[in-house]
Amino acid sequence: MASTIKNISILLFFIGLISQAYCKPCSLEDLSVKQSETGIKIQGKPEWSVTVTNNCECGQSQVILNCRGYKTVEPVDPNILTYSGTDYCLINYGKPINKQPVSFKYAWDQAFSMTPNSSKIAC
Repeated sequence: MASTIKNISILLFFIGLISQAYCKPCSLEDLSVKQSETGIKIQGKPEWSVTVTNNCECGQSQVILNCRGYKTVEPVDPNILTYSGTDYCLINYGKPINKQPVSFKYAWDQAFSMTPNSSKIAC
């Protein structure tokens, strides 16, 4: 009986080690922000399409991007992007971004640098 318990304990230990190797924790590096010009002009300014993708198995909520100086002449749904008026933009109204990317468009003379600043990981 004692050897069976010992064998089961050893087996569970190794399964735990193996599963940890496959369950990489999420981080900001798992958030991808891609921008491209759509070819459309809005009030004489080029339109930019932005897609925020979470490449982790876990959802990430309260996603905040650095978006210093962000401006647009094209209305953006505040449920998708909320600009703080300083250097930060809240994405998806703080709701989790899972495997489904979040996209929006804006129009300005040039693309703004948008990089992940912070998020809350829900695993």
